[in-house]
Amino acid sequence: MTKRILFVCLGNICRSPAAEGILRARAKERGVDLAIESAGTGAWHEGDPPDARMIEAAGKRGYDIGHQRARKVDLSDYYEFDYLLAMDLSNHTDLLELAPPNRTCDIRLFLDFAEGETRETPDPYYGGKDGFNHVLDLIELGVDGLLDHIEDEDDSA
Repeated sequence: MTKRILFVCLGNICRSPAAEGILRARAKERGVDLAIESAGTGAWHEGDPPDARMIEAAGKRGYDIGHQRARKVDLSDYYEFDYLLAMDLSNHTDLLELAPPNRTCDIRLFLDFAEGETRETPDPYYGGKDGFNHVLDLIELGVDGLLDHIEDEDDSA
């Protein structure tokens, strides 16, 4: 069965669209069938493409995220996805507060799948170019760990 993954950050224009694009590319490389989307806890950027700086930084690494459009997390996401992966503790708290008691998804911090001590993916929105590259480094680590986890789950099923 295809696993469904939803990455969640604040506005869905930097971190979560990058994670969506990177997971899409790396899952394809590994031959792992996933349904992948991203969303924000807020609706400020709904319908907008990702931040131009993130599109550029991701593009330099071979990830095309320019076609994505921001959206807000919806109640149906708690039932349609297997994983809701928060980019930071604030997003995680927001997702848990909005979660219906009978949800069917697993809500986690995304970087819990990465090796290392960093648990939060920092928001690069107000920083410089280096912040976008740092975030991409963290997301690539998290995506690799997530794919390992999903493949292990599939092997034990």
